[in-house]
Amino acid sequence: MKRKLGLIFGGRSGEHEVSLQSARSIAGALDREKFELFLLAIDKQGNWYLADEADYLANADDPAKIALSVKEEQRIALVPRNGSNAIINLARGEERGTLDVAFPIVHGTFGEDGSLQGMMAMLNIPCVGADVMGSSLGMDKVLAKEVLIRAGVPVADYILAETNSKPDEIKKQVSQKFAYPVFVKPSCSGSSVGVVKVEGEEELIPAIEKALSYDRQVLIEESIVGREIECAILGNEELFASVPGEIIPRHSFYSYEAKYIDAEGAKLELPARISDAVKVRVQEMAKKTYKALACCGLARVDMFLTQDEQLILNEINTLPGFTRISMYPKLMDLSGIPYTELITRLADLAVVRHAQREQHLKNVLSAGSY
Repeated sequence: MKRKLGLIFGGRSGEHEVSLQSARSIAGALDREKFELFLLAIDKQGNWYLADEADYLANADDPAKIALSVKEEQRIALVPRNGSNAIINLARGEERGTLDVAFPIVHGTFGEDGSLQGMMAMLNIPCVGADVMGSSLGMDKVLAKEVLIRAGVPVADYILAETNSKPDEIKKQVSQKFAYPVFVKPSCSGSSVGVVKVEGEEELIPAIEKALSYDRQVLIEESIVGREIECAILGNEELFASVPGEIIPRHSFYSYEAKYIDAEGAKLELPARISDAVKVRVQEMAKKTYKALACCGLARVDMFLTQDEQLILNEINTLPGFTRISMYPKLMDLSGIPYTELITRLADLAVVRHAQREQHLKNVLSAGSY
């Protein structure tokens, strides 16, 4: 029997358009002999739709203009029902089916930060990727750094700025601690949204103000001179690490535009030209990071390789871009797991993880019975 897979995409996020691109690729590659596809689209206002596969995207071939194409009569709600879940069409008040597994590809806020994962848990739906804890930690750069420091993973040094920080004090801290350039980043955002490379002190406060428009906390981070190496991880308890790849940006850094708009924004070196010894170290650091941040299912771990061959973690992405040309699926394909098989394995991992949680819950409930 086919499993009913809900592909959840779009969302109230600065990475809305990236999510649409990922969803299009997954929908096109899904093994239809194993899965029945439900396209669950979320618009920028947070409304949910059960979309028609024939016309759910506008300008699908243009990353800069891609958009949802949904109708009011397609609006739905997901509701709990008898220990399971139901998709309810709001216009007609009728049930449109249930889900066996969800594949959320909502990048950024309200999708990658634990919000959607918590919703799926409440609805008793197995969910691809990290749980609430792993998603939340992976999304919050400040918390992730603090956890990784305690776990012994080297990270770039940083200064924290918040909405009530005083500009003169921040300037002073930066001048005392770092040399320019520095990077200014919202703590909770992905795909380099809101990230600015600051070349001098006069650019610092405007960059912080821009980043604060995306989040209440901002990192001012030292600039690490090094090669940008990425490793894809697959698994729950038993982890598979891909061969590493390298990003060679053609912009001043690997910005949002370089990732998703400018086709010539970066060169991908697959596999990365590194020694076998460095490759093993990259894979080990990726696994250590993954475990420290309580991840499961999948993640892409990004790090810098300095000239003296030190590895310094840049960030983890618990719900990485998933187009056919995105780094995560390309690394997995290079490592022997083709795109369609990867989607199936991720769904399988989600079901296994969910069954474990359900058993734990039964044990807890039994222990509390009198």
